[in-house]
Amino acid sequence: MWRRPRAGLWALAGAVALGFMIALEVAARRHGLPGPITNQAREVVFAPKSGGLLYASMALMMVVLTWRQRLVALGAAIGVDLVFLVVRWAFDIGTNGGHPFGNGALWVTLGCAVVAVTRRTGRERVLLLKGVGLALLLMAGRKTGDTWLFITSQTRPQVLDPYVAIADQALGNPSWVVGRIVTASGPLGFNLLDFVYGQLAVAAVVVALYQLRGVATEGRFPAHHLVRTFLVIGLLGPAFYMIYPVVGPLFAYGTGTEHWAAVSLWAEDMPPSVQWAVADLWPHTPPPITAPHSIPFDGITPRNCMPSLHTAWATAIFIHSRKGPRVLRYAGTFWLIATLAATLGFGYHYGADLLAGVVFTLTIEAALRAYDRGWDRSGVRLTAYGTTVFVALLLSYRFLPVELARHAWISGPLLLLVTASVVYGYVRTTALWEPRLTPARTPEPQPEPI
Repeated sequence: MWRRPRAGLWALAGAVALGFMIALEVAARRHGLPGPITNQAREVVFAPKSGGLLYASMALMMVVLTWRQRLVALGAAIGVDLVFLVVRWAFDIGTNGGHPFGNGALWVTLGCAVVAVTRRTGRERVLLLKGVGLALLLMAGRKTGDTWLFITSQTRPQVLDPYVAIADQALGNPSWVVGRIVTASGPLGFNLLDFVYGQLAVAAVVVALYQLRGVATEGRFPAHHLVRTFLVIGLLGPAFYMIYPVVGPLFAYGTGTEHWAAVSLWAEDMPPSVQWAVADLWPHTPPPITAPHSIPFDGITPRNCMPSLHTAWATAIFIHSRKGPRVLRYAGTFWLIATLAATLGFGYHYGADLLAGVVFTLTIEAALRAYDRGWDRSGVRLTAYGTTVFVALLLSYRFLPVELARHAWISGPLLLLVTASVVYGYVRTTALWEPRLTPARTPEPQPEPI
């Protein structure tokens, strides 16, 4: 009775994902660019954009394999990459800005899909296909995200940065403060935070590998793991970019090149200067408190700030690393702190984006865990409360920014308090959901018969 609905749910999810990718492919083609399906197919032969992501995806797929099969798969991936490297060198074929390695990981993942269909049956086939599916979803998620961000820049010519920037003054303009700190840290601080910011997916795979370490021996996936949360965040979060288009302080209130000029290592990757910035204020001068209005912006910069999905994903990594060993817990904490510092210090996000991102993740986590439990009263209450706070934050940024800024001593702590209330509610409720181990009662000694 339970397997059929779950199988139907998997089929429905797959059909929706495929339909969404096809729609993005068509939309991207209309704007003169290849879509996510084309970009992913190109990486079968051409140099991939992120070789690390492809290998991380393959590692996620390998949780369903035995140790011997994992070694064979890894060796095959490295061998294929070496062949590609020799061919590119022999024929003087460049990577065009891509990575020299990564094709092998994609080949092995696709090969496992073929093996599952042709050489496996029953539960072994289903388990291997689930592993391949998770890997392909992680790969496709990156391509889909890139295409969606391009579409936001093409379809949302007006951005709402002045609203968020003024509301952010209630929090003390954290992006301006951290931006000056990162600038003062020089290349060392910038490159460290840039590495953490860019390798978020790899960090998620490390935590997911720990959670899924027993899949091959148990023959099934756990009920709840990090990959589920990551995929749901990536599915729902970008929709708000269309509803609430924001480009971030680096672009709306700067030249878009503040950090790049100080770090010669990245000079070749400098982005184009922004033509529609309000003023060159970031990170030294906070914007004045005036009546906000939407502003026109270029057709290149993604509208990907509200909520901060990097914060959302880093929060999910932190949550799911809590039950791991000490080194994993420390790594999860470091990744969260460093990601928050990077999102603010690079000028990619306002502090208000981060609060929305935290509430967004906790609400999704609550909903997923409540779904696994059967939607009892506590799960429904926690999910509804998180949703209410998330919507209230977005509405307050949009319709009460001047009031928030002018009464910062009241509104700032209030914003932090409502966010903290969701954190407290999540921690308290999920702690009650954890199974409790009750010690076995020792039978009392019976008196010997006289």
